[in-house]
Amino acid sequence: MESDVDKKQDFSIKESEEIYSKAVRAGKRTYFFDVKATKFNELYLTVTESKRKQNQDGSFYFEKHKIFLYKEDFEKFLDGINEAIDYIKTANPIIIKPAENQLDYPEEQFVSIDFEDLDTKM
Repeated sequence: MESDVDKKQDFSIKESEEIYSKAVRAGKRTYFFDVKATKFNELYLTVTESKRKQNQDGSFYFEKHKIFLYKEDFEKFLDGINEAIDYIKTANPIIIKPAENQLDYPEEQFVSIDFEDLDTKM
C-alpha cells in the first residue's frame, strides 16, 4: 500500500517533469515557456523570466519571476496580452529591430540641424 509520503514524492516528481520547454533569449532576459502536468495529467504552462544580475562582490545570480497559466485561462490571457501589445504598438511607434538590434524611429521625430545653428562660443 502506498503511503502519503510516497504519493507526495510521486506528485513532486511528476510536477517537476517538463513535457515541453522553449527558451527565448531577449537581450538581457531569457523567457522559459514550460508545459507541465498536474497529478491528474492536466497540462498547464509556466512562463519564467530570468535575468542575470550581479552581486556587489562581483558574483552573478539569476533573478526569476514565474507565472502559472492554466488552460481554462488561455483565451482571456491571450486577449489581455494582445490588447496590451496592440496598445503599446499604437502608443509608442519606436520599434526595435531584433535582427539588427537597432532602434527604428519615425522620421518626423527628427529635426534637421546644421552645425552652424549650434552655439560653439564658450
